[in-house]
Amino acid sequence: MSFTIRRATHEDKWGWLQLRQRLWPDAPIEYLSFDLDDKLADPDYAVFVASRGVEDLGAFVETGLRDHGEGCETSPVGYIEAWYVAEHLRGQKLGRELILAAEGWAREKGCREMASDTWLENEASITAHLKLGYVEVERLVHFAKRL
Repeated sequence: MSFTIRRATHEDKWGWLQLRQRLWPDAPIEYLSFDLDDKLADPDYAVFVASRGVEDLGAFVETGLRDHGEGCETSPVGYIEAWYVAEHLRGQKLGRELILAAEGWAREKGCREMASDTWLENEASITAHLKLGYVEVERLVHFAKRL
């Protein structure tokens, strides 16, 4: 049985949350779950899932609109906020199909550019972005100091 790429619904929240936990294993469940309903209801945010049914999600992408994206010249910009494919499903083009869905949504919202980010050490994500035609535009190191 193959996967279908579709917009997430409220019925997908549990499976989507489980995938979010895999993407951000150190984040508290309360943090990962607190705004799922808001994201599903926001007209400027879209969640797409790779599904073999409500209880069988294998991947997701969250995308939204931002006023600016590094390296972009237009506004608004479609932005890949989160993107995850279960490890055992990688290499089957599910990630590509999810990004194509997110890009199509951004085009429908009037965007002419799409942006994204990832951690500097996330070589798999960097490689996946490059394979999909994304170009690295800058690297950034964040700093913080407790006062």
